Amino acid sequence: MDDAFRDAVIDELYVHEERFAAPSLGIDAARVLAHALRARRIQLCWAGAVLLLWVGAIPLSQGLAGLYVLPVVLMALARFVRRAPVPQWLSRPIAFLLRWYGRISLTLTLLMFLVEAFGGTFQLLPWQGGLSDLFGYGDGYGSYGWSDGFGGPGDGAAAAGYGSGFAPVWIALLLPVAVAVIVGLQRGQFARVLAAELSRANFPDMLGDPAERFAGARFQRLRQRVRAEQHGPLVMYRPAEPFRGAGTAFRTWSLSVELRPRKDRKAEPLDNSAILARIVPLVAALRVPSPHGSPQAQAAVRDRLRELEMDECVFLPAEGLPHRGAAPYAPAAFEAHRAAAVEEGGEPRRHFLRIRVGGWNESIVTTVFVRVHTQGGMLMLEVAPHVLWSLRQLFQDADRLAHRYRHLNPFGKVVWALARTPLATGRAVSTLARGLWSVWRLATGGHGAALPDGPAASVRELGTDEEASLFQEMDVARYLRTIEQRVAAGVTTALREAGYETDEFERRVVHVAEGGVYVESAQGAVGIGDHNTVTNHTQRGSTTTEGARGGNG
Repeated sequence: MDDAFRDAVIDELYVHEERFAAPSLGIDAARVLAHALRARRIQLCWAGAVLLLWVGAIPLSQGLAGLYVLPVVLMALARFVRRAPVPQWLSRPIAFLLRWYGRISLTLTLLMFLVEAFGGTFQLLPWQGGLSDLFGYGDGYGSYGWSDGFGGPGDGAAAAGYGSGFAPVWIALLLPVAVAVIVGLQRGQFARVLAAELSRANFPDMLGDPAERFAGARFQRLRQRVRAEQHGPLVMYRPAEPFRGAGTAFRTWSLSVELRPRKDRKAEPLDNSAILARIVPLVAALRVPSPHGSPQAQAAVRDRLRELEMDECVFLPAEGLPHRGAAPYAPAAFEAHRAAAVEEGGEPRRHFLRIRVGGWNESIVTTVFVRVHTQGGMLMLEVAPHVLWSLRQLFQDADRLAHRYRHLNPFGKVVWALARTPLATGRAVSTLARGLWSVWRLATGGHGAALPDGPAASVRELGTDEEASLFQEMDVARYLRTIEQRVAAGVTTALREAGYETDEFERRVVHVAEGGVYVESAQGAVGIGDHNTVTNHTQRGSTTTEGARGGNG
C-alpha cells in the first residue's frame, strides 16, 4: 500500500545486511520483510507489463502512442510538485496548472484518435489532412479518401484502406484501455491478498503464507537472523540511537538520593539486584485484576495491564564486533552479560528492566525501561518511558479499502481503473527504477562483508503515525503512572528492608493517597498531579510552578 514504507523496510533489513534488527515490539519484522519483498516482486511484474505495452504500442502505432507522453509527464510533474518540500501557496497553483494542462491535453489526444479512427479529421490540429499527413501512413488515400470527414465520394476508398491504414490509430486508441485493464487486475489482486492471505483467519498459518515460502538464499538467511534478534533480551544498538524500535521518548526522568542508614538498625549491603527483586513482583501484580463481586466478574476484566510483559534486557554497542554473527545471543552468553551488567553500571553496556504494555491490539505500545545503580553511597534511578503510537491510518484502513473495491459494481471498477491510468505509466517507471537501484546497491554496496552496525530504522517506527486519539493518550498516561508508582514503591521497600532511610526518596518521588508525584529530572523539577507547588533553584535564579486545581503542575 505504501511504496516508500516498503522500500525502507527492504533497505534496512535486506540491503543493509550488516545492520542488526531493531527490537520489534508487537510485530514480526521478518514477516513484514517477507511480504515487502513479495509485494515488490508482484509490483515489478505489473510495472513490466505496463512498459511492455508501451514498447509494443509505439512502433505498431507508428509513433502515435508517443502523443501520450506529454500529458503523462505533466500529470506526473504535478504529483511531484504537490509533494515537494516547498510552500503550499507555491506548490498548489503550479500543481493545479500542470495537472489540468495534462488532463486537457490527454482528453484532446484521445478525442483526436477517436475521430481519426472512424475516418474523420480532427480539425483542431495545426496541419491539414489529419494524423496520416503528420506520421505518413494511410495507404495513399490522403485524408483516408474522405472529403470532409463525415462521408462523401471517398467512402469506398476509405473502406478499402480501413484494415491497414487505420490500425496505428486504433492501436494508439486502445493503449490506455489496455493499461487500465492492467491497473484493474493489479488492484483486484491486491484486494484478494488482503481478503484471503492476510485475513484474520488465514494469517496465523505461517507455513501456508506464499511470502514465507520464497526460496531466495539471502532472504532465508536474513529472515532467521531477524527472528533471532528482534525479540531477544539482547539489544545491539547505535550509540546515537540506543532505544531505536521502542518509539518516542515520553517523560524520561531520573533521580539520585543519598543512602543514609537508619538509626534504629544496622544497614545491610544493598546491590542493584536486590532492588530489582523488589520491583519485579510489584509490577507483575498489575496483571491481577482487583477483587470483584464474583469470580466471573473478575475474570471478565479486559484491562491491557493483564497482558503486561516484563523482562531484563542488556544493551550492547554494535561497534567492535568482527561480524554480525558474533553477537552473544546464545542464552549462556546473554546470562553472563546480564549478570555483569546489572551491577557494573557501565556506560556502553547497560542493564534495564523492560516493562511493556501493548494496547489497542498492539497499535499503541508503551514500554518503560528501568535502571537502578548504587555507587559511592548514592542510589540512582533512571526511568525511560517510550511509546509507539498508532499505525498510519492508511494501514488501518487496508481491509476497508479492499472490501470497498471487491464490492464495487463493474462500472465502478472501470471508472476507478480509468481514473488511475494516466499515472500508471509514471508509477511503472518509478517502480522499475527503484527495483534496479536496490539490485545495484546489493551488487555494489558490499554490505554483506561490512562491519556490524546497529539498526538505523525500525519497521514498527516506520509505520507509525505520531497522532493518537484522546482515549489512546489517556491509556498511555494511565499505564505510565501505574508502572512508575510500582517502580517507586519497589525502591522504597528495598531501601526500608535494607535499613536505609526513605524520607529523602519519598520527598522526591511521592506516592500518597492524593496522587501527587514529584520528579526531579535533568531538565528541572516537574510536578504531576493536583495542588502541586514545585520550586527549582538554579544558579541563574529560581523557577516556581504552581499547579492549578484539577490540572497538572
